[in-house]
Amino acid sequence: MSLLVHTGGNVVTKEELALVPVPEATESYVPVPHDQLADTLLTVGQDILKGFSLKRELYAMARNGNQMFGVLVFKNGRDELGLSIGFRNSYDKSMAIGIAIGADVFVCDNLAFTGEITVLRKHTANVWFSLEDIAISTLYRSQKNFNKIIEDAEMLKAREINDQEAFKMIGLLYGHNVLSPRQLPAVKKEWLKPSYEDFNPRNLWSFYNACTEALKTYPPVVIMEKHIALHNTITMSLMTAEY
Repeated sequence: MSLLVHTGGNVVTKEELALVPVPEATESYVPVPHDQLADTLLTVGQDILKGFSLKRELYAMARNGNQMFGVLVFKNGRDELGLSIGFRNSYDKSMAIGIAIGADVFVCDNLAFTGEITVLRKHTANVWFSLEDIAISTLYRSQKNFNKIIEDAEMLKAREINDQEAFKMIGLLYGHNVLSPRQLPAVKKEWLKPSYEDFNPRNLWSFYNACTEALKTYPPVVIMEKHIALHNTITMSLMTAEY
């Protein structure tokens, strides 16, 4: 099982999240413990996502535990995709709490996010009330986002591409700052020799997943934004044939 393990980061359990010292609260700053954030989203998800069951929980930390990224994956009977709740948090004020809804590709644990990231901008005195409200409202919209990703995946599978088109798309993603220079060889490798048999077909869905493999090296502060940018760029290119 893999996760978005960024440089200098490591995969952890939820129990290990609780072992990281939580900063002291001040008049203007109220920290949200990593494990309590995960528990809150898990509880809200199980209450709201009717017809879904929890399949797995994945967590990673960086900067000695000061940054955390997590994914809760729910399954509703589909063999290929599960609804995922991605979220992030920090103790060093390097990033605000963020929540995004997407899909998990079961074969490889790759993630697909669409829509927008719901951000709780300040760790203030009412942070817990805001967090619960935001979690509930975000998850009520989750089914729509999940259905959109399913529709997009089917469109991407139907669009066959060759190596030349794939290489042009790599350049487009680099030009739009979705991929970094260090990630380009990883995308090329995954496209030419996929690690998973499911992505042997020469289509945009296979290319998409080659890119999400490379995105695993991004840090938690930008990982959700990069996944959304990847999804938007590839699906928009499909509609406008920009490659």
